[in-house]
Amino acid sequence: MFRNLRISIFIYYFLTVSAFLGTLHYFLAVVEVENIFLLAIVMICFSILGGVMISKLAVDPLQEHVTNLQNLSKETLHELNLPISTIITNANMIKKNMQSEKDLKRLSRIEIACNMLQERYNELDYMIKKQSLNEIKEIFFVDELVKERVEFLKHIYPHMEFQLELYSTQITSDRTGLAKVIDNIIDNAVKYSPNSNKCEIKLNDYTLHIQDYGCGMDEVELIQIFDNYYQSNDTMRGFGIGLSMVKRFCDSQGIQLNFKSKLGLGTTVLLKFKDD
Repeated sequence: MFRNLRISIFIYYFLTVSAFLGTLHYFLAVVEVENIFLLAIVMICFSILGGVMISKLAVDPLQEHVTNLQNLSKETLHELNLPISTIITNANMIKKNMQSEKDLKRLSRIEIACNMLQERYNELDYMIKKQSLNEIKEIFFVDELVKERVEFLKHIYPHMEFQLELYSTQITSDRTGLAKVIDNIIDNAVKYSPNSNKCEIKLNDYTLHIQDYGCGMDEVELIQIFDNYYQSNDTMRGFGIGLSMVKRFCDSQGIQLNFKSKLGLGTTVLLKFKDD
């Protein structure tokens, strides 16, 4: 698709420039127009027309391609909702009549997997809405959101001990986007704490503190953490784009993002929310 588009734009641009130069030569050498001002107006109009046509030729196929992708995402999202809901509903019904502890553990794994699929569903739904809307704002309690995310992450990191000290804090922001930020920060806290199983999360004075006791970072690493694809440890999983996404979200929402870290002692991430 894009190869043909490049060729089409090149051909149209070549023909447009050739026509422009040919028309200019015609008016100057053949017709010998003396009114330069009138000639300039004609050539400007010709240039604008050519520019509009080239931009239309370049943008329309891309716009159609993006629209098709958006429609495909919406249709896929709609089709995913039914099987996820069906699995969750039937799993709950089966659980009521199940007595075997072994079978209950297996069913619990199914429920956890369904919850993870539901999270991916919510993220896809959020991304589609984010493209359609300029800004998403909701009034919610950060402490309730943190508890919700920790409960979900406990299933993924059962070895971690999350110590919570949360005060009721209400803000106006993008709830789903902030949930993704919290998940990302906690994921990093676990990932870079191979020899520790403790993560402390505190919320007071409109500031969220997420502290780990992992490998920590020196001053040089702290400067680089927001760079795309940067990872302080190349052996860790992931692509190193999480914190750059976190920073972009915080900047867009007016949330102050700060890191405190010492090599070998751990890292504390602070999110300072606006006092509404």
